[in-house]
Amino acid sequence: MELDNNNTKETNGTTPRKKENGLVIRPVSPEASGEGLPYAPPKDWPKKGDIWSWKVGRRVAITGHFLDRYLYPPNRLYKLDQSAGKKRGLASKLSVERFIKTVCPDADISAFFASFSWKVPAKKHSLTNVARNFIVPFPEEIAEVSVSDPQSNGLTCKAGNKKCGSLSTEAESVSLVPSPCDLCCSEPQFCRDCCCILCSKTIDLKFGGYSYIKCEAMVDGCICQHVAHLNCALRSYMAGTVGGNIGLDAEYYCRRCDAKTCLVPHARMLLKTCESLDSRDDIEKILNIGVCILRGSWKTDARELLHRIESALTKLKCGTSLEDIWKVDESDSAISKGVLHDGIVELDGNGSLDSKQSSVAVLSISSDYHGEYLKIEYEIDQVLQDLRKAQEFEYKIAEERLYAQKSYLRNLYQQLDKERSELQRQQTGTEALAALNTVLNRVDQIKQEVMKLKEMEEVANGFGRAPKGILKGHFGLEIED
Repeated sequence: MELDNNNTKETNGTTPRKKENGLVIRPVSPEASGEGLPYAPPKDWPKKGDIWSWKVGRRVAITGHFLDRYLYPPNRLYKLDQSAGKKRGLASKLSVERFIKTVCPDADISAFFASFSWKVPAKKHSLTNVARNFIVPFPEEIAEVSVSDPQSNGLTCKAGNKKCGSLSTEAESVSLVPSPCDLCCSEPQFCRDCCCILCSKTIDLKFGGYSYIKCEAMVDGCICQHVAHLNCALRSYMAGTVGGNIGLDAEYYCRRCDAKTCLVPHARMLLKTCESLDSRDDIEKILNIGVCILRGSWKTDARELLHRIESALTKLKCGTSLEDIWKVDESDSAISKGVLHDGIVELDGNGSLDSKQSSVAVLSISSDYHGEYLKIEYEIDQVLQDLRKAQEFEYKIAEERLYAQKSYLRNLYQQLDKERSELQRQQTGTEALAALNTVLNRVDQIKQEVMKLKEMEEVANGFGRAPKGILKGHFGLEIED
């Protein structure tokens, strides 16, 4: 990337211009947008009249480039991709590549990305807002250092982290090849082994690395290996139990490869780690992370583990000695002895519970009210979503049939006008009489169709209140008694 010697500064005299692949690269402000070069494919690609547009977010990486950038395809190409859905903006190179392969299977992907600049630099004044009390240097102020890629088994961390796992000479050789990544891993100061994919800051290996999660999903025969802070993932709704389109149940969603990782084993590791610590503050901090990633889960093992962690936290706050915190008492073991978190109680061999077991059962059930409440809340959301879908389906049917009836009536009225004109032109009595009968029959037919429309309009109060005969005769719906 070379400076443009003819125009080294913008009109404001502060922002230098650069050339990349023959393109003049100008830093932009947060949430800026535009069409075509240099940050979107050139005009008329792949066909004349096609115009691509781009937009950036507000987050800026330490390299000075925007973390969030979106590419918007032309209307013609967007309509060709049936899987695109309502989300039109393409937020990653992987999603762009998939889109191109769908709409233009013969296109050269490498040539496509080479035709414009994927990285969008930020103006200097916007870099000071990247982090509180922290100013990110502009890219040209960062020294270019030749470092080996830690993912290629080198002994240098791109992020300059002396505690990076890639520097360990005692680490076992990885038999699986890391997945190629030209997104975050192409950044000069991002290390796949020790930099969070969400905030780009290094992870902490303290206490066995409890604070981060590594994605070990397989991508085209390679392992992902990207890491993320659990706190970052929780704040971004990419960890824990999340509804909606993501649909996580005590899981972690990798932003790089879209894979999901179960967090129950990680939470179990957190509990095991705390048993060896002697600092109450550290124990509380670690257990709280376990609560956050397990809360609301429907998985039986996750809910049982959450019960143990919450019990340990309660004992910790009550001043119980560290040795006694990890002891499993009767209330903790009630689940395995006959009480499940969903309120089901298993009887003993005699088909009954004694008074002691009964009290434990009541205690265990009542202590899991939060999980039960979340379950009820989820069920209500599902019911409302199903109701909305059912109403949308009913509306679609009503719209289709009502508009069809309207079009049919319009055709009848047009036909009536023609027949009236024909009646006026008839001179002889026989022909005039035949034309008159035709007009009268058409009027009767229109009256019948108007009455039919009035019956169909009774669905205005909902299909549930409309007569079954109308639903069956006019909308083709069979309603069982």
